[in-house]
Amino acid sequence: SLTGMDFAVKRGETVGIIGGTGSGKSSLVNMIPRFYDATAGEVLIGGRDVKSFEIPELRERIGIVPQKAVLFKGSIRDNMRWGKDDATDDEILAAAKTAQAADVIESKGGLDFEIEQGGKNLSGGQRQRFTIARALVRKPEILILDDSASALDFATDAALRKSIREMDTNPTVFIVSQRTSSIQHADKIIVLDDGKIAGIGKHDELLEQKGRYYQLYTGMQELS
Repeated sequence: SLTGMDFAVKRGETVGIIGGTGSGKSSLVNMIPRFYDATAGEVLIGGRDVKSFEIPELRERIGIVPQKAVLFKGSIRDNMRWGKDDATDDEILAAAKTAQAADVIESKGGLDFEIEQGGKNLSGGQRQRFTIARALVRKPEILILDDSASALDFATDAALRKSIREMDTNPTVFIVSQRTSSIQHADKIIVLDDGKIAGIGKHDELLEQKGRYYQLYTGMQELS
């Protein structure tokens, strides 16, 4: 459970969310599309309580990429249209370019390439890039990446984040990650520990505080 959550995010900001296993990272972002509802307090979008939206209207504004990349049996085009059922090939290819998946489509011979159930004929990184592209094709106001770049190498992860920052639609982005490299350039980083906020700030500010973020960062440095 989450307690004492209190923060605001400006439109177009990138917010990093980090913490250990079970700290509440996914629970926090899952309250935005109302996969969970707050039992106390409010979650607001544009000053409006998410509970006041009809569920379809709310979720139409949000692109979500879950931890587990889920793809279905069918062409790349069919899979991308789960994000937007009337998406054109140009829209799909533009989303794929942002998601660093354009080269995968090219290597597979185009959008007609048949994906096996669960994406078994793709690598983990390719599956993640396609699920990110599927979320981007609807041009969401809010994009939630829930530890969804874990299979990407550091260069591809960095290129992905740069491409999302340069999108014309300027979405508000939440990046849930267990590696500090994925969120250290965020406008705001929220550090969670046991369902509570253990720090909020930019990368350098949090390092100076020598708190939970510093522990996570130095631990990553030792592992790398």
